[in-house]
Amino acid sequence: MRRVLLVTLAEHPALPGFLRTITNLESSSGVKTILAGVRNAVEVERAIEGFAREPNDGGLIVLPSPIAPTHRELIIALAARHRLPAIYPFRYFPEYGGLASYGIDTVDVNRRAASYVDRILKGEKAGELPVQAPTKFELVTNLKAAKALGLDVPATLLASADDVIE
Repeated sequence: MRRVLLVTLAEHPALPGFLRTITNLESSSGVKTILAGVRNAVEVERAIEGFAREPNDGGLIVLPSPIAPTHRELIIALAARHRLPAIYPFRYFPEYGGLASYGIDTVDVNRRAASYVDRILKGEKAGELPVQAPTKFELVTNLKAAKALGLDVPATLLASADDVIE
């Protein structure tokens, strides 16, 4: 893979941090990244269609943002139509037919948030509670999507996956 289209909400507040990390990886891997800051379904389609018109040596990284869940079905369908391998931020993407996801375990995040609600209801001030970052991440792979793309998923990747959808 030589090119990767990064799909995200154009004004996402976390975008500068994502780009810093990705730029560091870009220089060491030789993979060119192209940012698709989008705001709606029309822009999502235009960005992916335009990317797919170039030589098919690329893939997609869908960054976590409100665009991802809002246009989940469209993004998965476009990736499949253009035979673009894609990695998504949440497990429900491969559950709906996407290739793979790597991201926070949303069940764990919500479970931990419940303990904060409990503490607030018991009188603690929300502003005095420490900020918590996600601590649990999960890798989910969809073998049916991999087969449709003509990809062989390495056994080591399957072994490290938290869930494999067949």
